[in-house]
Amino acid sequence: MTAPGPRFDLPETDAFTRPYWDAAAAGHLLIRRCRAADCGRAHHYPREFCPYCWSEDVTWERASGHGTLYTWSVVHRNDLPPFGARVPYVAAVVDLAEGPRTMTEVVDCDGAALRVGMPVAVAFRRAAEGVVVPVFRPRGSGGGAGVPAAWLRWWCGG
Repeated sequence: MTAPGPRFDLPETDAFTRPYWDAAAAGHLLIRRCRAADCGRAHHYPREFCPYCWSEDVTWERASGHGTLYTWSVVHRNDLPPFGARVPYVAAVVDLAEGPRTMTEVVDCDGAALRVGMPVAVAFRRAAEGVVVPVFRPRGSGGGAGVPAAWLRWWCGG
């Protein structure tokens, strides 16, 4: 029997990103916010400085988990483990309610039903033992509130 090869869907966690991954494991999405008086902007992916004003006075902040779909692509082929077993899947960019954009995956909705501006909410997928990653689903499908179930079934083709 051969040992399993490397996995390309698992984060490399370090001391700086540990709070982000610990929060994800607890079901919370974190972003970073600048605390400089003349800035105050949120950003994502996490960095140790503000990408807008370069201040190092930044902190972790719990995000609402709500956003809108900015763009996406339905991936039909990916040879990197374990993505090949998941095709087709939806790689996407989501505008978070707090302002930043994030790359993610949209789950629980057929790719043909997706629309620009579609409301989405964070959900969390267990990727491996002790590793939980944020993904997004149409708002109201268990990842957030505010969309009637009948509308969601219609929107996502179910």
